[in-house]
Amino acid sequence: MSDRRDLTIDEVKEGLASGSILLVDVREPHEFAQAHIPGAVNVPLSAFDPSEIAPGPSQTVVFSCRSGARTLKAIAASHAAGFPYGAHYPGSMLEWTAAGEPVETG
Repeated sequence: MSDRRDLTIDEVKEGLASGSILLVDVREPHEFAQAHIPGAVNVPLSAFDPSEIAPGPSQTVVFSCRSGARTLKAIAASHAAGFPYGAHYPGSMLEWTAAGEPVETG
């Protein structure tokens, strides 16, 4: 299994721009619809199934949420299910919006 890796806001921005990361937002659908990081996909923790995550061949899965707490649960659930996903963005939406970065709705 992969060890946990914490990404900075700059690493997330660079990874999204280059396509090297698949950002998986584990918040609930209503939270995701209100605002999310552009390019993120929603796989809610309440119905979390890591087999639903489909990264490209050279993409690293990176989890995000509101504050970084649910991302750790997603990593643990992924490892328990045999998936090597260990990267997360601990700043998540709170840091992203505080930094004035763009968000999408819907």
